[in-house]
Amino acid sequence: MVVIIRDRLEDNSYDALYSPAKEKAANRGPYNPRSHLFLRRLRLSTCTSKVRLISAFSLLCVLLFISSRLSSWMGWEPYPPDSSRGNYTVLINTWKRNSLLKQSVAHYASCRGTNAIRVVWSEVDPPSDSLQASLENIVLSKSNKAHIPNCSFNLNDENTLNNRFKPILDLQTDAIFSVDDDVIVPCLTLDFAFTVWQTAPSTMVGFVPRMHWLLKGKNGVSYYKYGGWWSVWWTGTYSMVLTKAAFFHRKYLDLYTHGMPSSIHDYVTKERNCEDIAMSLLVANATDATPIWVKGKIYEIGSTGISGLQGHSYKRNKCLNDFVSLYGTMPLVSSNLKAVDARHGWFW
Repeated sequence: MVVIIRDRLEDNSYDALYSPAKEKAANRGPYNPRSHLFLRRLRLSTCTSKVRLISAFSLLCVLLFISSRLSSWMGWEPYPPDSSRGNYTVLINTWKRNSLLKQSVAHYASCRGTNAIRVVWSEVDPPSDSLQASLENIVLSKSNKAHIPNCSFNLNDENTLNNRFKPILDLQTDAIFSVDDDVIVPCLTLDFAFTVWQTAPSTMVGFVPRMHWLLKGKNGVSYYKYGGWWSVWWTGTYSMVLTKAAFFHRKYLDLYTHGMPSSIHDYVTKERNCEDIAMSLLVANATDATPIWVKGKIYEIGSTGISGLQGHSYKRNKCLNDFVSLYGTMPLVSSNLKAVDARHGWFW
């Protein structure tokens, strides 16, 4: 019996010792240690290259971030406003929003370029003593101790948007920064825009661009269409910067009040709208030049104003065409230029 079992094992020895891995190895041919070493080195070098590439990219990102923040970390101020280069008056238009007014005054009092803050007040009742005292304390606490800007009210008997462009007798600066009480422009961005305005003080320099378009109606009569932000974003073309956040020369306060047709004043008062379009037309008519759009983030801290009301676009279109009729010509000049602070951009 033992012999028979041994014979059977010998007969089936091939099947008992069969291995798919061995057969696969046999088909590949004899083992070559050099080829395996080469493949191992190749895989190792590939992994090392990936690591080096990732490390280099990470280092580049770090260097770019450091270079973009270096000026603020080191305390450098490439364009610090001082008495030799001048500064600006912040002209804030407000209407029954004292909480927003306080926030706005607190912010602009902290900007080094602010020489004075003037609040356009058109309400029936004058500002309360508590409000005036509150604003004075805010200015003292928020301003740069080297210079404390004066904060005062421009009181008006009539409630009209024309009040925001009335002449101011005791101004100490040529530059006026006109801003709504619910708009905040960061100080460094504001100072950069001021340096841009200094290169072209006769024009307007601002952060909110708009455009006019000449279209032809169904009756064949041409008319102008007021182009909002999306129109500017899509085409890269603008012809106005709105006075909700813009620099202009103090001389335009006198020109708006005394040199512009009274019919436009009456129109603005009646419609309670479009004083910013009127100012854009006035400056363009006086200079034959384009405004300058400055790239920069601005923040609206209040609820939606009249721009969010129904029929706003229709009113702006009507204002634009009515004003052009009163002028007898279209003075606006379009532009595709944008002022950009190159120090804060990664790529030229």
